[in-house]
Parts: sequence; C-alpha cells; structure tokens
Amino acid sequence: MITITIKGLSKEAHQALKKRAATHGRSLNTEAIAVLESSVRSTPVDPQALLARVRAARAAMKFTGKPLDVVKLIRQDRDRR
Repeated sequence: MITITIKGLSKEAHQALKKRAATHGRSLNTEAIAVLESSVRSTPVDPQALLARVRAARAAMKFTGKPLDVVKLIRQDRDRR
C-alpha cells in the first residue's frame, strides 16, 4: 500500500470532498482514493469522434428546422384517445 500526502489543498476542495464522502458513506481517505482512482482510469474523450457521433444522431432525428406547434401536437394526441 502506498501513502501520499496532499499539500496545499484549498478549504473549499477539502469541504467538498468531505461532503462527497458523507454522501457516499465513506471516510475522507476512502473518498479521496475513489476520486483519484476514477480520475486516472477514465478514458480521454476524442473530440472528433464525439462530434461525428453527435452529427450522426442529429441527422437521424429528421430535424426540419421549423419550430414545433406544441398545441397542435397535444390536440392530435388527445384526439387519438
């Protein structure tokens, strides 16, 4: 087991970490470990791949560029019942 010391942590960050630990029912130390491990294990986002996925999803939505007539849609839905 490796031990590290964190120097210069702001009071705000300390309080936020304590609050987060309490929310998760963990000790401050266990929460700090969870945050650090999650941070180093997360995969970086490829902005170009993300943009391509968003564009593909948007294209699949059949967006017409016209605002929806919400009242008309509600009436149509009510009439079907």
